[in-house]
Amino acid sequence: MTYSQRVLSELKEKNPDQPEFIQAATEVLESLAPVVDNDPKYEKAGLLERLVEPERQIMFRIPWVDDNGVVHVNRGYRVQFNSAIGPYKGGLRLHPSVNLSIIKFLGFEQIFKNSLTGLPIGGAKGGSDFDPKGKSDMEVMRFCQAFMNELYKYVGADEDVPAGDIGTGAREVGYLYGQYKKLTNRSEGVLTGKGLSFGGSLARTEATGYGLVYITQELLKDHGKNIAGAKVAVSGSGNVAIYAMEKATQLGAKVISCSDSTGYVIDENGIDVEAVKQIKEIDRKRISEYVKDHPTATYCEGSVWDNVICDVALPCATQNEIRKEHAERLSDTGCYAVCEGANMPTDNDAIEVFLAKDVLFIPGKASNAGGVATSALEMGQNSIRSSWTFDEVDAKLKGIMINIYYHMKEACEQYDAKDNFVIGSNIAGFMKVADAMMAQGIV
Repeated sequence: MTYSQRVLSELKEKNPDQPEFIQAATEVLESLAPVVDNDPKYEKAGLLERLVEPERQIMFRIPWVDDNGVVHVNRGYRVQFNSAIGPYKGGLRLHPSVNLSIIKFLGFEQIFKNSLTGLPIGGAKGGSDFDPKGKSDMEVMRFCQAFMNELYKYVGADEDVPAGDIGTGAREVGYLYGQYKKLTNRSEGVLTGKGLSFGGSLARTEATGYGLVYITQELLKDHGKNIAGAKVAVSGSGNVAIYAMEKATQLGAKVISCSDSTGYVIDENGIDVEAVKQIKEIDRKRISEYVKDHPTATYCEGSVWDNVICDVALPCATQNEIRKEHAERLSDTGCYAVCEGANMPTDNDAIEVFLAKDVLFIPGKASNAGGVATSALEMGQNSIRSSWTFDEVDAKLKGIMINIYYHMKEACEQYDAKDNFVIGSNIAGFMKVADAMMAQGIV
């Protein structure tokens, strides 16, 4: 049994009830086999064993009171996975599905994603099984304050810098930051995704979606294709999906779909992005509302990947939304590129289909790194007590995404894995972290 196989086997035995984490770890460890199995220094240093075990796992209760005076208790998490290259960095997810396995999978992915940006930030993730949907502003505020009453002990500008994620937008970040300031009496860049009036960065809202399209554009360009004129299918209708649709449209693509948890819209004439913004960001309604004012569009329940026909697929909804049968249908109907906007939206069987059928595929740890990259740029602006223009931040973001693509490509070429960007992204992200861990000793 090779080193990587042994570590994966032991990990599965230790964490039998954490399928999402095991899925993420399996993909990474299998990709790293050509590196770690052929260099005994990594096994001698126990590097993989240390890499797959979080440096710290924090779990705590969050008691809060609703508008009717009823006490509720949710569970909070912060998994600080790896700080070899910088302070922990990763979002806070507020969703009923949140559990330790999901937070560990997200935190583990964050190690490599953050490394790929080239910026000095380590990997972490956190959140709670609290659902902000249907809650009043005051209820959300009381929850966020209760959450920060415990979280503040473990975070700081040079220690751990959380950010937004699913369920955690500008409102929630504002409440969290306000409570942190009250508890610590410090004004510092401890959270990113803040409002512009108290240390936020321009282009942060757009960053993940824009970054996704920038790396997709570079992928297509490098393979003799053009995003202009391409038929693009997007899933989701949250922040990442909306701004991916916006940037793809600006670059001349025709975006034909979006979705939410109830169903999906297909509009062959092109999705009206401003209408989606109104429905999802302002009115906070279901995507089915879209068809009322757009007669060329159709709405169906289920997964958009059951029916859409496209050139480029940008899954931006949630983990494991594209499965093997979806991958086969997409590749058989002409899809030639898939770039992930969400975290692990394509399961391992589907990835194998794409690779076997020569569909260009970039995993989320690379293609959705624009959000955390811009969060790190926000940290930099906070540190120097300054701010950059939208165009300055956007230009830095585009440069980071293009660099990520060519770092992946270089790793693919070095390890004879042409166009296998799963291997390329994992190896490129791993090498920087591994070098730092080896240099810092057994800690």
